[in-house]
Amino acid sequence: MNSIFEDMEEEQSSNINNLEQDDLTSVASLAKKQKNQEQKVKDLEAELKEAKKELLRISDEEIPNLMTETGLASIKLDDGSSLEIKNIYGASILVANREKAYDWLREHGHDDIIKNKVVATFGRGQEDDAKVFMRVAYDNGVATDQESKIESQTLKAWVKERMEAGEEFPTELFGAFMGQRAIIKGGKK
Repeated sequence: MNSIFEDMEEEQSSNINNLEQDDLTSVASLAKKQKNQEQKVKDLEAELKEAKKELLRISDEEIPNLMTETGLASIKLDDGSSLEIKNIYGASILVANREKAYDWLREHGHDDIIKNKVVATFGRGQEDDAKVFMRVAYDNGVATDQESKIESQTLKAWVKERMEAGEEFPTELFGAFMGQRAIIKGGKK
């Protein structure tokens, strides 16, 4: 009596023997085509990454620096488009700084940008139980997971507001920065 694995092996061997040479060649050819296409995608992604880096270098460094040196705030280009320099803001709190940053926000009255998420997991068919739980979880002392989070756009807007108002805050703690970017609008396509 054969084991199930021996039966499977015999069946697979039989299927391979029944394949035509043309079928094997077609499969091998398509596999090679897939590998080539995967490499092409990898290469294009790497090229796109470099192109984006170069675009940021031009728009965030070269043009703003040159326009500042020449005293220009904006210019009209010969295709009808306009070029102007805008201030940009960014921020990203490192995981290592998260608690300190959140504590600073709470201490300085800016904790309204911190979102809190409490999670409890219920199984299939427990929708009503989940609704009841939401109302009484705290009263019953049920342990839940809590996640505090600041949405990236919210943090960016908060940083912009503080910087434009000239307010002091620990920029390093929030990974906050201000820069300039060349923006081109309009013109012929």
